[in-house]
Amino acid sequence: MRKIRTAETRAVRRRWATLTTALVCAATTWAGAPAARALPAPAAAPVSVAGIAAPAVGPVSPALITTTAHPGNRIALTFDDGPSPQFTPQLLQVLKKHQVKAVFCVVGEQVEWQQAQVRAIVADGHTLCNHTYGHRDLTSVSSTEIEADIVRTNAQIRSAVPGVEIPYFRAPYGNWGQSPAVAANLGLRPLSWTLMPGDWELPGVDVLLQRLRDGITPTGVITLHDAGGDRQQTVDAVDRLITEYTAKGWSFDLPAR
Repeated sequence: MRKIRTAETRAVRRRWATLTTALVCAATTWAGAPAARALPAPAAAPVSVAGIAAPAVGPVSPALITTTAHPGNRIALTFDDGPSPQFTPQLLQVLKKHQVKAVFCVVGEQVEWQQAQVRAIVADGHTLCNHTYGHRDLTSVSSTEIEADIVRTNAQIRSAVPGVEIPYFRAPYGNWGQSPAVAANLGLRPLSWTLMPGDWELPGVDVLLQRLRDGITPTGVITLHDAGGDRQQTVDAVDRLITEYTAKGWSFDLPAR
């Protein structure tokens, strides 16, 4: 019996030795293998402010935008040179009353001291446009300087509303110079217009409204102003314009993207 048990014991020991050796080899092989690469983390979702997505990355078309996003009897309202503490809030009230969305082309210097107004524009669901930092004529400005100005203005706007989309750029006075290509390369569409009725001339509400009537065309983009002077006539004319054209079956749209 003792010999049988001894033989069995030796057989068991041999099996344990074989198993131990196999485990050691496997462990050695595993330790020497290259570490598995971690899967890349999914891209962060765009920041959203008041339901507006953060900007997409990459260049866009440098062609000037002069139409609404959709065809038909539609008009896009855009307002330059603000925001202002007096007239921007009034325009926002008018637009809210009529449930119309517009584009506000803001100037960096104005944004710097009127951040609350920028936040109010975005909170009401309107769209922002970069209108340079100091309303500079860009006719002879180098592409490098234009890029620095656009980047600085975007940063100023986003200091008021972090992550907000700024899909458009508009050159002051319509003097574009090299800015369409520069803006497009930064992901901003150059936004032009089909009608600028000269509200800065303060012609009176009736005259301003008639200028608008005479110049409006289907899919047109209108440029008015919410800063840079007394804009009460603009506020009153916009209120009457929306009422009148809505009654005619027209609608208000955003510019094309």
